[in-house]
Amino acid sequence: MKRVFDLLCSCVGLVVFSPLLIVVGVWVRLDSPGPAFYRGQRAGRGNKPFGIYKFRSMVANAHKLGGSSTSGEDMRITRSGRFIRRYKIDELSQLINVLVGDMSIVGPRPEILAYTSRYQGEQLEVFSVRPGITDWASIWNADEGGVLAGARDPDRAYELLIQPTKLQLQVQYVRQRSLWMDLKIIVYTLRKIFDPSFYPRELADVPALRQGMGAQVA
Repeated sequence: MKRVFDLLCSCVGLVVFSPLLIVVGVWVRLDSPGPAFYRGQRAGRGNKPFGIYKFRSMVANAHKLGGSSTSGEDMRITRSGRFIRRYKIDELSQLINVLVGDMSIVGPRPEILAYTSRYQGEQLEVFSVRPGITDWASIWNADEGGVLAGARDPDRAYELLIQPTKLQLQVQYVRQRSLWMDLKIIVYTLRKIFDPSFYPRELADVPALRQGMGAQVA
């Protein structure tokens, strides 16, 4: 049932958003040298790597200039990148990953292999499902760049401030997942994009992240 839902949503989404995807792709190419898409390796179902489709929001050689975590003030982010990150437009291209079966619309956000290789115990449960475009952790941590702002080591700040709760929420999703929950997460995600102050009651027991917390990490 979930795969049918994913196929339907990805097909409809790619058709409906195709004009936007074309415009953004052209803008990214014109804004800075490099391809329209970033194809980073992420851990999929069973911890198997796959190439994720994301509109490139950073300079082409960003991986050579800094770590994997990105603060909102990161100089590697391009002009077009700041806009598409703000409204999560860079994630829309992952509908292609959903269509081919790498991802789902809703599921644990795919992580880089350097982090997933260290998962243990209940954390390994996230590999039992396809990763998704959005999940509870995406809503809880909707502005990662703002949270990591000011951190001297964004990767370290990510590991301390974000990853533990992110994994906890992802394991919770895997254990409680249902079609009704997926629909709620999709609606909540859209609301969060346009109303950053929104915080769903389902996350009432999880303290909201504050902008600039990365500055607290030496």
